[in-house]
Amino acid sequence: MSQLSLFNSLTREKEVFSPIDPSHVKLYACGPTVYNYAHIGNARMAVVFDLLSRVLKTQFPKVTYVSNITDVDDKIIAASAETGEAIDVITCKFTDIYNDDMAALGCAKPDIQPRATTHIGEMIALITRLIEKGHAYEGEGHVLFNVPSFPAYGALSGRSRDEQIAGARVEVASYKKDPADFVLWKPSSDDEPGWDSPWGRGRPGWHIECSAMAEKHLGLPFDIHGGGADLKFPHHENEIAQSCCGVGALDDASAFAKVWVHNGFVTVEGEKMSKSLGNFTLAHELLDEGIKGEVIRLALLSAHYRQPLNWSEQAVHQAQSLLNKMYALLESMPHAEAGDVPPQILEALCDDLNTPKVISELHLLVAAKDVAGLKAAGDVLGILQEDPADWLSVDETETEQFDALLAERDQAKADKDWARADAIRDELAGHGYKIVDTQDGAQLQKL
Repeated sequence: MSQLSLFNSLTREKEVFSPIDPSHVKLYACGPTVYNYAHIGNARMAVVFDLLSRVLKTQFPKVTYVSNITDVDDKIIAASAETGEAIDVITCKFTDIYNDDMAALGCAKPDIQPRATTHIGEMIALITRLIEKGHAYEGEGHVLFNVPSFPAYGALSGRSRDEQIAGARVEVASYKKDPADFVLWKPSSDDEPGWDSPWGRGRPGWHIECSAMAEKHLGLPFDIHGGGADLKFPHHENEIAQSCCGVGALDDASAFAKVWVHNGFVTVEGEKMSKSLGNFTLAHELLDEGIKGEVIRLALLSAHYRQPLNWSEQAVHQAQSLLNKMYALLESMPHAEAGDVPPQILEALCDDLNTPKVISELHLLVAAKDVAGLKAAGDVLGILQEDPADWLSVDETETEQFDALLAERDQAKADKDWARADAIRDELAGHGYKIVDTQDGAQLQKL
């Protein structure tokens, strides 16, 4: 059996994964703040950690995957004020939409999906413990974590003290003992959500949520924690500080989670996503546009998870084309059963989720007409889960947009403009179709 290796952001090295308890691996990934639709970067995190949980399940008898829902946050409060919708209406709606969209991308729902608002008691208990141990203090209705009280602060990000303060965009406040200190609890006005606490009615700071929920559902320490690279600092750095100080491990940044996994950023056609640029790409919109969930999933896995991913039409077309070829092979041998996961696929996945290598191996499986291997690979990758005939059927409404190109190709052939005819053929191939000339004229088929 291939041995799983992962790049540990905490040690900055690729390491052979050695779980605390080989009979039960525990994984936590930071989930969405539910006030709007998930963008393609959120979707990449969900797909990467869904894949990681699937790979872990090929190696170990039991895996518990926890990914939270943040349903109390200033952005949610702002969305409620802007739309006039009640906060619980917004959070329930977008939690359901997020889960439905991620399911369409082949992501199984996490084994446990805790909501912040149902864990306020655990957060208050952790904050109380931090105050008692001298790592947190009250000031003007706020409770703050005292960063200098944790000598290992900065171990994950590797940032200097000046970088820590600049990177956290710290708020200057009279009640802070140190500029780097961060909020664990803050007061709520009458029109804001709040809960009773020893420090007055208020609500938790963002960072305390995951520390409390991870400890409750996985215990400390647990095996793997992660999320998007944007969370490394300050969110994950602050989680480590809170949780390690909560158990008295002042010099051991691994006393919370042993391995940290972070996926890279997503750009769109080479540019950072921005609403002002009009390229803020939502997974929900891509699905509404008719791009199939498995295509989105495979495109998101086309780059190594730790590297930046450029979301582009080309990436979508390449994923569509490969899936069409694999489904065509499956349709040609409908009675073939899934075999074992091909060792070359498992070896690539166990090498720090090397999905570009996996995709190369999928092409070779197609060339070898290895249907049993493809089916087994699809099961662990979360693809090839649809009926091949349904996948390969051409929806006429889907191809109407190409009618003009087909007519132009007919004219190019009549004019003996073979270069233009070939260019149109290549363009349609990029969209996942091949041209078949019949007695009734040119028709499109899935590649």
